[in-house]
Amino acid sequence: MDTDTAEGPELVLQGKFADVVTRAACSQDSPPAKDEGVIRIPVRMVAQIRRACDAAEAAGPQL
Repeated sequence: MDTDTAEGPELVLQGKFADVVTRAACSQDSPPAKDEGVIRIPVRMVAQIRRACDAAEAAGPQL
């Protein structure tokens, strides 16, 4: 969690860069902005990400 951004708190994720085919497919549905990328996150990380999102949501304006 990065609480020191101009836009407000952001959840920071780390993952492997997606391959060219995956990036192209994602870009058709939702073209990334110049400062965005497409990453892959292993399914084993879903529970941990869910907990992080729940904690961020619970903290809400406190962040």
